[in-house]
Amino acid sequence: MAKKVLVLTGGFSAEREVSLATGKCVCDALKKAGYEVLDHDWRDGFALVEILKKEKPDVVFNALHGNWGEDGEIQGFLDVLQIPYTHSGLRASVIGMDKFLTKELARLNGIKVPDGEMKTFREFREKGTSVPLPYVVKPVSDGSSVGVYIIRKSENLTRVRYDDNREILIEEFIDGQELTCMVLNGKAHVVTELRASDEFYDYHAKYTDGVTRHVLPAEIPVEAADCCKAYAEKLHAALGCEGVSRCDFRYNAKDGVVLLEINTAPGMTSLSLVPEQARYIGISYEELCSGLVETAACRKIV
Repeated sequence: MAKKVLVLTGGFSAEREVSLATGKCVCDALKKAGYEVLDHDWRDGFALVEILKKEKPDVVFNALHGNWGEDGEIQGFLDVLQIPYTHSGLRASVIGMDKFLTKELARLNGIKVPDGEMKTFREFREKGTSVPLPYVVKPVSDGSSVGVYIIRKSENLTRVRYDDNREILIEEFIDGQELTCMVLNGKAHVVTELRASDEFYDYHAKYTDGVTRHVLPAEIPVEAADCCKAYAEKLHAALGCEGVSRCDFRYNAKDGVVLLEINTAPGMTSLSLVPEQARYIGISYEELCSGLVETAACRKIV
């Protein structure tokens, strides 16, 4: 009998539309692979409980992005219910979503990261920063490059907008080539270079067809590619990630490879990087989704 898979999509974050696109692609792939598939747009926690009780899925495919989807909230919920789910568990999700904690863990594991500091937006607005221009301002816990600003001169600060109590990172700007590397079941295989027509690989560049050129494999020295793969594998293991993760980097000859962040639940739309890298190493989209379903797990309650 085919496994019943509930694809959890939508959600409440700023990445809702990305999640819906991912969910549709995943549902189509899993149906083609022979699974019994249910699509659930998560808008209400009580409705989710009811559908889980009624349908009793064998696995939840976590196609949620952003807060509540990849920050440990849904992972903890499914752990309590003892329902296996795809991608990383509670611990890896909590740390991976927090860019400040991720940087500290990376630094402890010998991975180069940008210098910077964390403040509330109020503190930043009132007291400024010791990080020299140019620098990057971004939320501590959002994905898909939502709310990221590159500040090249002080006049640019007028366009920075957050709630006063929002925690933000202010980091030195690392110039150079933008790179990304998937880790699948603990192994990194190839590095992609992202050549965006926008200022950087932001939300628009990630999810608008034709805006970004993917160079696969990246046109960088072998030593730099090997460093990206080693860093990605090391951070995947240090966080305790499961299934698939994706690390983003910048590279230039002076600074070398510098980690920007990790995504423990990377997007899987038609424009996403993980399916593209999987195809490069001979894994179809259907095989990728099926593999995540077959390795789904939850935390054991002793």
